[in-house]
Amino acid sequence: MEIILARDMGFCWGVRRAIEIMERAAQEKGEIVSLGPIVHNPLVMARLEEKGVRLLEGGQMPVRQPLAITAHGAGPEVYQRARAEGVEVIDTTCPIVTRSQRWAKRMAEQGFTVVVFGDAEHREVKGVLAWTQGKGIAVKDVDEVPAHASRLAVISQTTQNPDKFADFVGRLLRQRMDTIHELRLVNTLCNVTSSQQEAARELAREADVVIVVGGRNSANTRHLVEVCREEGAETYHIEKAEELDPAWLQGKERVGITAGASTPDWAVEEVVARIQEWAGQREP
Repeated sequence: MEIILARDMGFCWGVRRAIEIMERAAQEKGEIVSLGPIVHNPLVMARLEEKGVRLLEGGQMPVRQPLAITAHGAGPEVYQRARAEGVEVIDTTCPIVTRSQRWAKRMAEQGFTVVVFGDAEHREVKGVLAWTQGKGIAVKDVDEVPAHASRLAVISQTTQNPDKFADFVGRLLRQRMDTIHELRLVNTLCNVTSSQQEAARELAREADVVIVVGGRNSANTRHLVEVCREEGAETYHIEKAEELDPAWLQGKERVGITAGASTPDWAVEEVVARIQEWAGQREP
């Protein structure tokens, strides 16, 4: 059995940066409080908790500990509230997300209706929309774009599939050309995410079965699963090696492995080790 690793996968630089900042802050300042999960990966969260990073509970600002903004970012009200209550802020927002927030704010201030192509319930998207001061909306389809809006600024959730975003923009132009007077398009896609998705696509064409490692709440990991399945590959999504099912590998010669941008290297290594162990046991 051959194990093939995607040429680009796992922790992106933005996630590595966020984790390093939080670990260093916890070491220097003692316990810190994170505004939501640092990344959508329970394995990473468990390790960070051991190092002094705990989750904010009940929406209450910490009294003594610093507040850490995660890589997903947050709206301006979070910073304002922290400042008003004298809470120190440790900002680990991914620079690409920060850029998205700034464009959303700028376009809203110029009178555009800001359209974010993405998941309205995702923390990144909620944070970006908060910077529009009520002048933005998250959509997944052209039909959800307000019909009355004639000046549109279109951006994307950073982890969206580039092909799907391009298709969305194309359909928006075709279907709303008679009502759109002005359109601004800002590319806020993460090039790391795009590269990982293309690598997953290549992997799916080469492997007999693909294992995608990453948190179930991770948007970019789920997109990797979608990409592999779109290529027709038998694909399974797991968070850790213990979830592997040997039945998935029966009769397979090439096993492909990829991982989301919030998946640590050691989680992938454990998956590889388990598959290698099973392959060794099958040898005569």
